[in-house]
Amino acid sequence: MSDADAQQPTQDQSENPDFDTMTRDIAEVPAVEVITTVAVHLMSAAAVNLGLAEEGPEHKDLDEARKLITALAGLVTASATEVGSYHAAPLRDGLKSLQLAFREASVVPDEPGQGPGEKFTGPVFGG
Repeated sequence: MSDADAQQPTQDQSENPDFDTMTRDIAEVPAVEVITTVAVHLMSAAAVNLGLAEEGPEHKDLDEARKLITALAGLVTASATEVGSYHAAPLRDGLKSLQLAFREASVVPDEPGQGPGEKFTGPVFGG
């Protein structure tokens, strides 16, 4: 084996991620950033499933939206005291907007307090 061969990564090395490096990288990210990133992903996915994306009704799936909004409500409610009001307030606003959009998109709206995530947030009303 020549020196050039020794420096070339093997097929297994180039296809497998370096988990030690990935673990170190994620350990350096503050918890508030991880929480807000996950919340934004949940918000985006819920908006798409509510038909609010450019493609609109093509991706509308209220069952999926309900699950995503409920997960978002749990995350936002549970983490609000940990991330502080500076980060929690816009997450709450986004959550409420999605809950109201869900109510508008539903042919038969849920009773107040029964909508997605309302077991965590309480009833959501427009305004």
